[in-house]
Amino acid sequence: MSHLRIAVLDSGINPSHPHVGGLANGVCLTSDGISEDTIDRLGHGTAVAALIHALAPEAAIVPVRIFDRTLSTNLPTLLRALQWCVANGIHVINLSLGTTNEGYRDAFAEAVASVADAGAVLVAPYAMGEKLLLPGILSGVVGVVADSTCNDAACTVRPMTFKKAFGAPPYPRDIPGVPRALNLNGVSFSVARVSAYIARAWASRNNGEPWERFLEARLAQEPIEVLVRQ
Repeated sequence: MSHLRIAVLDSGINPSHPHVGGLANGVCLTSDGISEDTIDRLGHGTAVAALIHALAPEAAIVPVRIFDRTLSTNLPTLLRALQWCVANGIHVINLSLGTTNEGYRDAFAEAVASVADAGAVLVAPYAMGEKLLLPGILSGVVGVVADSTCNDAACTVRPMTFKKAFGAPPYPRDIPGVPRALNLNGVSFSVARVSAYIARAWASRNNGEPWERFLEARLAQEPIEVLVRQ
């Protein structure tokens, strides 16, 4: 897994944070253009990267900064980020966002096809609460939901409206002495946990096997480590 590259599409990463490691060179994409400034000024991307590094320490983490002063971006910037990942040898694309705007469906579907053609996989939120999100609901995307009932090493298989999604705890890496209720939480960290699981399982997948089918089958074979909920 040492060659495996996970792109974190987020607010950047703080390379000096003690929980962060395995960083590779990344990129910043905004409406104004492209730069090498991947420093995190919001903290969210660093927390996501720290969790992935804790769970998949041998993987290289590539910061792709698409947020600037707020945790929001626009469709052209996100599509450019996905294109950058395809062109730069990314294996797992960890996306912490989604949209309810159905007008973006076709553009996302085209981008997802390009990711798959490159042999990569996109991991994104399937839903936030009751709201279904693009691109996570699309076929070919590993859609993730928050599931606080499973343990930290587990993923769950969740039958949903359009397809089966994968659940994981919505918590970042724990801070000693700080209750989880006072730390960050949300489906972004569920996505990070599933991305790390994929990284650990990468070599076990047959070339060309759809990731959603592979994950469902693998999780069903690991009843001790992973709970599969029907």
